[in-house]
Amino acid sequence: MVNKLITEDTKMFLTGNEVLAYAAIAAEADFMYGYPITPQNEIMHTWCKLLPKTEAGFLQTEDEISAGFSTIGGILAGKRAFTATAGPGNVIMQDAQSMAEMMRIPFVCAVMQRGGPSTATVIYAQQETRLTCFGGNGEGFRIVYSTAGHQDLYDYMIKAFNTAWTYKFPTYLLADGYQGKMREPVTLYDPASRGIKMTPVTPYLLGEGEIGKDRKSVHLRNTYNMEEELMEVLDQYQVDYDKMAEEVAESFEYKADDAEILIIAHGIVARSAMTAVDELRAKGIKAGLFRPITIRPLDVKPLRAAVARAKQVLFTESANGQLAQMVLEKIYGLTTPYSTLFKMGVGVTGDDIVNKVVEMSKVAVEA
Repeated sequence: MVNKLITEDTKMFLTGNEVLAYAAIAAEADFMYGYPITPQNEIMHTWCKLLPKTEAGFLQTEDEISAGFSTIGGILAGKRAFTATAGPGNVIMQDAQSMAEMMRIPFVCAVMQRGGPSTATVIYAQQETRLTCFGGNGEGFRIVYSTAGHQDLYDYMIKAFNTAWTYKFPTYLLADGYQGKMREPVTLYDPASRGIKMTPVTPYLLGEGEIGKDRKSVHLRNTYNMEEELMEVLDQYQVDYDKMAEEVAESFEYKADDAEILIIAHGIVARSAMTAVDELRAKGIKAGLFRPITIRPLDVKPLRAAVARAKQVLFTESANGQLAQMVLEKIYGLTTPYSTLFKMGVGVTGDDIVNKVVEMSKVAVEA
């Protein structure tokens, strides 16, 4: 059991990466495996800096492939282990992530997105959206929280551990280089003070007692000889995932009830969109925001309701429609016209969104 660092509400001025390290400690994580890659390095640095106080563990592996499989090993041994990565590291960690998905291992990973493809930039993007949701050779039985700022980073990193261990699906906190590197105030707290009880962690292997007498044997499989045998397992995973989605799917709406132009954005772009909505309202344009918090699974019912109420929709993201494609599939059949504001690997500002929505409103009036 790690030593707690935060026992009462504490306001601090931190980078997002530092926040994530504190959040993992608050969530009672006791081991981190990782390999350095910008822009997530300070998660590892902060975690290690705090080790003398927490008495947790850390292993720097030789690459992200090893980091992913080492994290799985720690979890199998009963550790509340996690990792963090970005960009190319997220790509080569997919093998381990696919294994965790197939074996229902509560793999927790923070992804601080950077521009691609390949190494591209080490700064910022939302181009790991599809990769994080559906990467690897599997069906994407994963849970992905998309954060918009430092309080989100703290809240949802804690939630990620509980979600992973409750439902036994790999769970991700999807952020970006902007959130990782910038500083802003954040309130750190002990989860218990918010009524949050951390889901107990139990070892998959080396359990107590005698097999067949005190406990059942553990049979973990990641390979199947027959196609039908694999399909039978995956069909049950789909049932479990759909049931879980009803409980886990989460979204946020901002002035969307009467919005004539609905902005759909996730992560830090949704934060820009909130600023834009206020400015647009001041101009007399009824804009609103729908922000998916879980981008996998999407919160479909309120999403469809919000789109159906609006006269127009604007998809905006720092990628070429990766979220938009996922959303369009879920709102199939609705006839609300949509426009796009995509900036691949570049931040979307409030001004960008305001200008686009003003343009859309003028076209609507002329029509």
